[in-house]
Amino acid sequence: MSEQTASIVIVGGGLEGAATAWALAQRGITDVVVCERDTVGAGMTGKSSGIVRCHYGVSSLAAMAAVGLEVFEKADEIFGTDIGFRQTGYVVGVGEPNVDNLRRSLAAQREVGVQTEEIAPSDVAELWPTADLEPFAAFGWEERGGYGDAYQTAQAFAASARADGIRIRQSTTVQELVVAGDKVTGVLLADGSTISADTVIVATGVWTKPFLAAHGIEVPIRVHREQIVMIDPGTALGDVPVFSDLVSLQYVRPDVRGEILFGNSDLAELELADPDNYLNRANEAFLDLTVDKVGTRFPGFGDPAITSTYAGCYDVTPDWNPIISTGPLDGLIIAAGFSGHGFKISPAVGRLVADLAVDGHSTDPRIPETDFRLSRFAEGDLLTTRFPYVGAGEMR
Repeated sequence: MSEQTASIVIVGGGLEGAATAWALAQRGITDVVVCERDTVGAGMTGKSSGIVRCHYGVSSLAAMAAVGLEVFEKADEIFGTDIGFRQTGYVVGVGEPNVDNLRRSLAAQREVGVQTEEIAPSDVAELWPTADLEPFAAFGWEERGGYGDAYQTAQAFAASARADGIRIRQSTTVQELVVAGDKVTGVLLADGSTISADTVIVATGVWTKPFLAAHGIEVPIRVHREQIVMIDPGTALGDVPVFSDLVSLQYVRPDVRGEILFGNSDLAELELADPDNYLNRANEAFLDLTVDKVGTRFPGFGDPAITSTYAGCYDVTPDWNPIISTGPLDGLIIAAGFSGHGFKISPAVGRLVADLAVDGHSTDPRIPETDFRLSRFAEGDLLTTRFPYVGAGEMR
């Protein structure tokens, strides 16, 4: 049995694992091995709808999204490549019951550096002339928001980390952690070899629960199937922004091919799924829902047609917020449970995990590591929005 060594092993080469490798390299930590069982970004990363917005009622999450936005805006300079970020703007609309909380949330977002404001319905009508705005009572606007490509972003993180000397091993399955007493000392690979390490970072997304359960570590993650529909609007829309509709609970974003991506914002009931065996397309009921919601909200579409569908899986925690945490074994860091937020906050996730690995705590006062500790679930101290929206509390 061969043995290798590293200062840090990252299990999982998806977006968050790649972001962590990049952030460690930015701090000069390059004795790092990333183990990815398939190829970089081959899991759920490529299924992300890629929305970029900082609209969160959890201030630390809003700050993380703001950090992510700064990186996406400078991607050409940082990575030397296009990561697919398109700065279309982001508009969110609410009905009368949610107006006060919208305004409170926008104010709290500004306190942590988010550039966001309330705009008039007439402004939104100019941005989205094909939309029926009658049911909305107020709108928030992020000029710097938009959408990106999680797969391209993961590739950029990985390429940058590799250029700095971090080893990224694809087609390398980690069988289990190697544990001595109450400390993780490395990983055992499927080929029987081991990699000894001082720190192991588990960034395995929807596969995290069974991986850690083998070591008696309980992470409260459920796997939810999320369906996405691509629509040809039947008319040229021009430069429309991402639109989050919290009245009929849907979101749409433009796509580089002139299509519209539709997603459902009603997440009150999860559709539990096996991430290794789930239906990779929208079902008939969801197609009917799409036609109803899109047709109602966007009567100005010419002759809209569904062009394609797909599905991905979210790793969902009880409070719909991630676990970015040390322990419970010494030398272990967990970065999982992203609950659909993972793309927009990925640069900040990488930096927070790097902080935990190097310093043991966050170096950004807006993003306290205690917010994302694993123990909060057992303690009953969930991380929840201060400004919940009726019907759409999960993702805000």
